[in-house]
Amino acid sequence: MPKQLPEDSVGIVEPQWFRHEQPLTLQCGKTLPRYELVYETYGQLNADRSNAVLVCHALSGHHHAAGYHSANDSKPGWWDTAIGPGKAIDTDRFFVVSLNNLGGCHGSTGPKTTNPDTGKLYGPDFPIVTVKDWVISQKALMDHLGIPQWAAVVGGSLGGMQAMQWTIDFPECVRNAVIVAAAPKLSAQNIAFNEIARKAILSDPDFHGGHFYEKGVYPKTGLILARMLGHITYLSDAAMREKFGRELRDGSISFDFDVEFQVESYLNYQGEVFSKNFDANTYLLMTRALDYFDPAEEYNHDLSEALRRARANFMIMSFTTDWRFSPERSEEIVTALLAAKKNVSYADIDCPQGHDSFLLDVPRYINMFKAYMGAIDI
Repeated sequence: MPKQLPEDSVGIVEPQWFRHEQPLTLQCGKTLPRYELVYETYGQLNADRSNAVLVCHALSGHHHAAGYHSANDSKPGWWDTAIGPGKAIDTDRFFVVSLNNLGGCHGSTGPKTTNPDTGKLYGPDFPIVTVKDWVISQKALMDHLGIPQWAAVVGGSLGGMQAMQWTIDFPECVRNAVIVAAAPKLSAQNIAFNEIARKAILSDPDFHGGHFYEKGVYPKTGLILARMLGHITYLSDAAMREKFGRELRDGSISFDFDVEFQVESYLNYQGEVFSKNFDANTYLLMTRALDYFDPAEEYNHDLSEALRRARANFMIMSFTTDWRFSPERSEEIVTALLAAKKNVSYADIDCPQGHDSFLLDVPRYINMFKAYMGAIDI
């Protein structure tokens, strides 16, 4: 029997597709002759089209941000904690658009789709994409939907970087930007983490230079290792200690190299699930987009000069135990916004869960998020 859906859920939702027939020249110099974006919407667009909110996803995210695809789904979309009736992004007030970015592996044009020039899957031949490319493609979707201006562009981590890029590249199109657990550019340490993850995939014998589709295999071990490494950085030491401690899975030491500790079991499970649901070529593309993000580069490496173009109001949020994108990185954004004389609110939320806090139902975070979104005039 289908389960009863929560009252604060957006309910059963269906993906939609936008097909853009015009060529898109990417920052890397290559051109996509056409592309498709898969997206979902929640809530209703009001009469004057002033209540639209764009949700941008992080590295492994996708278009399914809220609700369920069927009543039998085991869990809702990835940001269901924040999107729905009465939630932070209140679908009784806002019309929410959530999409899967170019290069993704959940329906949008990417390595797993057909290259019109060859009739085969793009695979590793899909061009490198950047945050700027994503924003341009998102703008095309915005125009297709007939939305003149976003009430807000919202995102966590890599999603927050897209929100920031929107305010620079299309300043007239964004009234508010909510940037959570993000950074103005990656540190050398973060680039290093991404390189190790990519190397795990590239060195897997089943990767076949990215042409693994026609071989009927995929780089499972490489993807598992990449996810395990990434997942460690998304959690804080305190969160891992509280959740796992040094507990043994079977209660006693076995004196071998099999999985013994609960934390080992957890990471192996997360890696296994991820390897079945995410494309290796897409993982390479997404981490490179992270590496290349640096909106200040075009403005003599002056972030305040880049953000001077923005017309939006900003809400910046960070988490005390996030060491992947530490509060100091959010404070760099705040400092640049103040120097550019922009309206900015900032909250550093004390919670133990680390970088992944932006996905969780942390009361202080959700209440601040809700208060800011609730004050937006539509």
